[in-house]
Amino acid sequence: MPLRINETAPDFTASTTHGPISFHEWIGDGWAVLFSHPKNFTPVCTTELGTMAGMEGEFRKRGVKIIGISVDPVESHDKWKSDIRTATGFDVEYPLIGDHDLKVAKLYEMLPATAGDSSEGRTPADNATVRSVYVIGPDKKVKLILTYPMTTGRNFDEILRAIDSIQLTARHQVATPANWKQGEDVIITAAVSNDDAIQRFGSFDTVLPYLRKTKQPAG
Repeated sequence: MPLRINETAPDFTASTTHGPISFHEWIGDGWAVLFSHPKNFTPVCTTELGTMAGMEGEFRKRGVKIIGISVDPVESHDKWKSDIRTATGFDVEYPLIGDHDLKVAKLYEMLPATAGDSSEGRTPADNATVRSVYVIGPDKKVKLILTYPMTTGRNFDEILRAIDSIQLTARHQVATPANWKQGEDVIITAAVSNDDAIQRFGSFDTVLPYLRKTKQPAG
């Protein structure tokens, strides 16, 4: 069965550019983003990993660790880093998993089951589904899953925006509307009565009987 939101993210051990890890232990008590790419030394992936390197501080502010993965070996990741720096100006300092035996890619449904058992001889086209993003919470549950086609580089600002929403709504009984950004009004969930909403949020606007908006709660 495909991995679903609110399921426990599969644990695994793997070799990375920072040495061996056990995934759940590596996450610890915080948040994590696991993101995959089709193949090293390819153009879109080079821009993506450099962009993520430049944004690592923003993820860190939110208590989020980032870790990349492809079916290339760790040695290839290390060699590729200089190209990423040349193309984007950023050094990749977060760990990259070398999933040469496709174990993690299959565990997270990144590849078809018929993909074989090795990355040997694979082309980017063989790895077309491996441009995925998993946001994982401190409870080790999957909070967000995104999968992009091979030719479409990801918008990592959107991933940060989604994390802001997920973390906010985990702390308060609110939801976020379409295109919401940090600091904008939020939606009060149906589980909160009007009287309770006044106590919690001070005031709110009733747009429709089932749509109540209020200022973003602090904290």
